[in-house]
Amino acid sequence: MKNIILQPVGITHTPYTEKAPFRPDENADGDFFIDLHPEYSEALYKLDAFSHIIAIFYFDRINEVHLTAHPPRLNGEEVGLFASRSPYRPNKIGLNVLGLLKIEGSRIFTSPMDVLDATPVLDIKPYIPDTDLKIHASRGWLPEGP
Repeated sequence: MKNIILQPVGITHTPYTEKAPFRPDENADGDFFIDLHPEYSEALYKLDAFSHIIAIFYFDRINEVHLTAHPPRLNGEEVGLFASRSPYRPNKIGLNVLGLLKIEGSRIFTSPMDVLDATPVLDIKPYIPDTDLKIHASRGWLPEGP
């Protein structure tokens, strides 16, 4: 099997140093931003035209893999890892759809994200509703509601 080598394009800044909440409230206290490595600054050209971004993270401080998860919305019920958003994954990759508040230099200010401070960022993509929103997608095992 071929090895895959990924290099971070930046790091997160959040108020969370020990534990990040599952989907923090949009009004969570603290600053949330991504510092892009300076060599990628040019890649931000016209990103500020979008209201939201998709940020892909590497969970560098997780050293376990769990093949099952107990999602908070299921009150203790178990599902398989790939049917969950658990961070305890074989490849430690996570993603957030974030509101893009502003860009200053190579710093991207965002809505609250559910990652620890100084988490490596692997990639940033614009969120494009026509492409990314799937109106008829099922909610799977999630209960009814937002």
